[in-house]
Amino acid sequence: MQTTTNELAVKQIDVTDMTYTPRSTSLPSGWFADESATKIVLSTINAKYIHASLGLRYLYANLQELQSHCEIKEFVIQTRAIDIVERILESKPQIVGFGVYIWNIIETTNVVSLLKVIAPDIKIVLGGPEVSYESQGQSIVETADYVLTGPADISFYQLCIDILNDTPPAQKILQSKPVVLDKLSLPYEYYSDEDLTNRLLYVEASRGCPFKCEFCLSSLDTSSNPFELQQFLEEMETLYQRGARNFKFIDRTFNLNIKTTMQIMQFFLDKMSEPLFLHFEVVPDHLPRKLKELLSQFPAGSLQFEVGIQTFNQEVQANINRKQNNPKSKENLLWLRENTNAHIHADLIFGLPGETFETFRESFNELYLCRPHEIQLGILKRLKGSPIIRHTQAFDLRFNPLPPFNILSTDRVDFATMQLVNRFARYWDMIANSGRFKHSIPLMLDGNPFDNFLALANWIFDKTGQTHQINLKRLFEILSQATQSLFSDKHEALLAELEKDHTNSKLKGQFNQLNLYLGQEKSAATTSKLMQRQQQHMS
Repeated sequence: MQTTTNELAVKQIDVTDMTYTPRSTSLPSGWFADESATKIVLSTINAKYIHASLGLRYLYANLQELQSHCEIKEFVIQTRAIDIVERILESKPQIVGFGVYIWNIIETTNVVSLLKVIAPDIKIVLGGPEVSYESQGQSIVETADYVLTGPADISFYQLCIDILNDTPPAQKILQSKPVVLDKLSLPYEYYSDEDLTNRLLYVEASRGCPFKCEFCLSSLDTSSNPFELQQFLEEMETLYQRGARNFKFIDRTFNLNIKTTMQIMQFFLDKMSEPLFLHFEVVPDHLPRKLKELLSQFPAGSLQFEVGIQTFNQEVQANINRKQNNPKSKENLLWLRENTNAHIHADLIFGLPGETFETFRESFNELYLCRPHEIQLGILKRLKGSPIIRHTQAFDLRFNPLPPFNILSTDRVDFATMQLVNRFARYWDMIANSGRFKHSIPLMLDGNPFDNFLALANWIFDKTGQTHQINLKRLFEILSQATQSLFSDKHEALLAELEKDHTNSKLKGQFNQLNLYLGQEKSAATTSKLMQRQQQHMS
């Protein structure tokens, strides 16, 4: 029988060997003889220091009697794998659990490989979205001892009991049972004072998502399930009393249940006598009047809304099973910008099945007119397990086989065009989203936002060959020269706006001392780094 694309998608998603059922229920007598011994290390590699892993803290909170024998060790991407291994081995653990995500899969694979060479007796347990689907065949899975797919808040504890009892499961890939939220111990007390002072605190009032957008792993959820509201607010009160002022909600649809949303927002509004920062992901077409009235009361600098638009093209929306009222979404984005102090961060995705360069341009221009503070231009990524794979053959989707598994071409967008938009997105983030050119950008883009910025992006790349590491002083010069070349009629007016942005940037030096005109660049003799190093030794 011929296998359909849908059947292929299901087969590639469903790779777990069994639902995990623990064999042991308690530890053997005498196990706690050495109360100071660390048996378990929970670890992950964060993209930045300011990120504190909520997932590790959930595991720690639910370790019961094992908690006193567990340490959390978090690292950042820039740390060498061998240094991470050294830090982990300092605790002499028997079990190490890693949270694995799309942003850290390469680095975590390197750490696991080293650990298994240096200390092969340590049992390595993997969890997280990057190993929960299509697990078989991944090198990190082959190296590790166990993989817990799905929500491992409880199953990690059960697996640790079995390992320490020397009754481990025979299978490597184990599917966690669904978690009942009111049975979980909440993790918020395990944010340290340093976390509260220096890092974003991730919190969640609900889990799951009722929507089925196929590029997202949340499309596999059956519903959105709330935590008990009063208990959640008590936890937030405790964090606040300890000094927490930055809260990032990871709920996929924060404003789904308006009654709950209102209570949470009112809770924080009542505390606005001190500066607070709250981040929420909101559904753009679901802002009833009473919620709008409440949002308009928040002071400047207190709210950030992440608004997923992804595309305004109805055909593409239908392809990915995304339900969105486009006129209402635009109306609400404009209302938020004009009637609240919220910082609005809106998302678009390029490379979706059925999207063309032209339809993406239209979506960008429509979104630009809604005036969000930032437009985050994402390139479609094939998250393991996401149903987007069902479109692979029909739309000739070709993904990078290496992280971050970004789309390389489709039947509508060739590789060269994909690279073009990649550079557009990078420069947009560097220039428009940075907030450093808020006076200049409207003038440069006036008339045709997408095409004007595309022309700027192409000019900058032709001039520099770089999409990274362009310092701010040089960026002011490049934007002036690019505008002179591309939009000469705007150049003199742009210089006045650029000077305002330069003043706000606090850059040293005078604006009129910059190389603002084509052909003005000064040649300078340069000495290679190698020659400089030799001269230092010889002087």
